[in-house]
Amino acid sequence: MNNYLIKNALIVNEGTIINGFVVVRHGIIQAIGEGEPELDSDYAIVIDAKGEYLLPGVIDDQVHFREPGLTHKADIFTESKAAVSGGVTSYMEMPNTKPQAITIEELEKKYDIAEKKSFANYSFYLGATNDNIEEVKKLDPSRNCGIKVFMGSSTGNMLVDKQESLEKIFSEAPTLVATHCEDEGIIQENIRIYKEKYGEEVPVHCHPNIRSEEACYKSSSLAVELAKKHNTRLHVLHLSTEKELALFEKGAIEDKKITAEVCIHHLWFSDKDYEAKGPLVKWNPAVKKESDKNALFQAMMDDRLDVIATDHAPHTIEEKQSRYFDSPSGGPMVQHALTAMMEFVHEGKMTVEKLVEKMCHAPAKLFNVKDRGFIRPGYKADLVMVDPKWEWTVSHKNTYYKCKWTPLVGQVFHTRVTHTFINGQLVFKNGLFNEMIRGERMEFESK
Repeated sequence: MNNYLIKNALIVNEGTIINGFVVVRHGIIQAIGEGEPELDSDYAIVIDAKGEYLLPGVIDDQVHFREPGLTHKADIFTESKAAVSGGVTSYMEMPNTKPQAITIEELEKKYDIAEKKSFANYSFYLGATNDNIEEVKKLDPSRNCGIKVFMGSSTGNMLVDKQESLEKIFSEAPTLVATHCEDEGIIQENIRIYKEKYGEEVPVHCHPNIRSEEACYKSSSLAVELAKKHNTRLHVLHLSTEKELALFEKGAIEDKKITAEVCIHHLWFSDKDYEAKGPLVKWNPAVKKESDKNALFQAMMDDRLDVIATDHAPHTIEEKQSRYFDSPSGGPMVQHALTAMMEFVHEGKMTVEKLVEKMCHAPAKLFNVKDRGFIRPGYKADLVMVDPKWEWTVSHKNTYYKCKWTPLVGQVFHTRVTHTFINGQLVFKNGLFNEMIRGERMEFESK
């Protein structure tokens, strides 16, 4: 059922590209080779890649799929379907659902939903609060990706703002601690200032001034300070400013105790886009200056920033098109993440090898994901085929998100995902899905 021979592929893996083949048997990568395979293919489905790229599946370490409780916006079935159509084979989902995943019991309920509904492989963060340290300490690091700490309020309002609580989380967490860093005091003062100027009709282009560089830096620097104090394995999510980059070191991800992420939208959009797209590009942390965008891209290229993720966070179009204070932050991106980054490859700004490092290998290393993120014998066959010469335009009609919109509508891309394999099963092929396939709960190894 899931034995494949993929031949004539440009296999991108661990810093190299080879023209060759991959053999998949019983969901596992059995063999990789250059040139034509000298194998009996009688017991395998043969796929001629005809020069397409063959990549490890993308691992997205930050998504919001909104289930349970917010399923008018999205759910695990629809968003994981969108994910696999875009080459994302594994995801790590956030706890600000309803109810919030702040107990082991509620966390396991989400795993039960995903087992029944998720096209892709999955893991879920346990949410930290000011008073759930006993739940945090119970988390099994071999079966869960980590603990999420909102050090600034965002969708769902799970703000952790007590110093004593932060000290306990950073000192006693059994897993990686992932943080959303924006200082709430600075944000609230900025809101007061802008309300004095505009009342309730604050223009959306003020968003990066309200959720400002100073708010981001103060919070990120506190997270780094706490991590150094307690020797915590810290991962700072969605960096958005040039100033914050000074907090992080260049180098191999294997050598770091403190890592950082950049998201697609902070590499793609800048404050120039608020005029045309308005609240559709309202995220927390905010999309900021062009100079921030360029600095983030360079920091991703020189390994100061370690992984690329989406922070996929859908809302209905009616919710998003409200006035500034009523419009929730976040937007859908998981279907278009790989193709957006491939556009930088198409433009010559980065190599496809670098893309695979940041979207596939690095997340696997950072979270110690077991048997995924690489094209290696013995690993799970999470694989993606990408046509590097397929021009297409993003529209509402070819978008699979439940919310049925994306800020990328009208964008012309020059590459397209054609096939996605989950655990050796072909779940997506040229716009068609095998809706019977389900992903697996991810597992993690200890260092």
